[in-house]
Amino acid sequence: MFPGMRPQNYMKRRKNMKKLLTATACIVASTFMVAAPQVQAQAYPNKPIRFILPFPPGGGTDILGRIFAQQLSEQVGQPVVPENRGGAGGNVGMEYATRQAPDGYSIVICSPSLAISPNLYKKLSYKQEDLTPFGRVASIPNAFVVHPVVPARTVKELVALAKRSPDKLNFGTGGGGTSNDLAARYFIGENKLKILIVPHKGVNQATIALLGGQVDMVVVGVATSAPHVNAGKLRALATLTDKRTEAMPNVPSIVEAGFPWFQVDTWYVMAVPAGTPPAIISRLNTEFNKMLKMPAMLKKLDDRGAIPVTSTPAEAEKFVKDQTATWAKVIKDAGVDRL
Repeated sequence: MFPGMRPQNYMKRRKNMKKLLTATACIVASTFMVAAPQVQAQAYPNKPIRFILPFPPGGGTDILGRIFAQQLSEQVGQPVVPENRGGAGGNVGMEYATRQAPDGYSIVICSPSLAISPNLYKKLSYKQEDLTPFGRVASIPNAFVVHPVVPARTVKELVALAKRSPDKLNFGTGGGGTSNDLAARYFIGENKLKILIVPHKGVNQATIALLGGQVDMVVVGVATSAPHVNAGKLRALATLTDKRTEAMPNVPSIVEAGFPWFQVDTWYVMAVPAGTPPAIISRLNTEFNKMLKMPAMLKKLDDRGAIPVTSTPAEAEKFVKDQTATWAKVIKDAGVDRL
């Protein structure tokens, strides 16, 4: 106590000083909380980014993922390293992504499996909520293709052939839980056909089997099938779209073919582990939307039959939820048992 100061005045000044220090600390803390995400976003990225591809090499996810990874690397000035983690219809790669640190240095490109798996599997090693979608990027129309030895040139002819010869045809797919596998089961169920499902480790492997005559038909992206169709190695019966595609202008849409309910495309959404800071999510969304407006990037996507799509993080999240509800209905209508 200073000389001449009364005890009560001393105590009063101590209380006032304590309040002042507390208020100052709160102001500093709140300022730091506001500034921290901004500083974090400005510093990001300062090291290589892992780009997880949940399917084997050669398929649409792998091809597009590597295109996006290369472009993102050029934009942010850091290596973006593609990493294939295929298996279980994309679930191995997505589960792997959920176990990475939520710091923006692990990105996963998701396909319809993200919306299918919660409806198909009784037990998953991850939850859909463990990933945070931050943007839609592309959509690839699918084609219904057969081996040239199959004596059917239209979808209706194929249905008639399958009914005349039950259990004689087989349908190659990318494995349980993939959109093309469920599409095959949906088509078979709705038409009351007896066609054997032959699953593979990925739709690219199913397409290779189709080229080798080991399976009779496959639902696969136009980017993968168009070169083989143009070369006469495969025959496209229809594109699973509402109208014809530029990649296959001479092939009727599934609506023209008389099966409007069988429209199935393969979409792609970018995601990060849940808990990734909002500032980094916003930065990534901005970078991907920016690249999807670049003429050179648009040409690369077009060359592979992909249609560019942009969105906000909120729109991407809603899209995944809507797709989850859509695939729940498909799985139910197809009578597919949960795995």
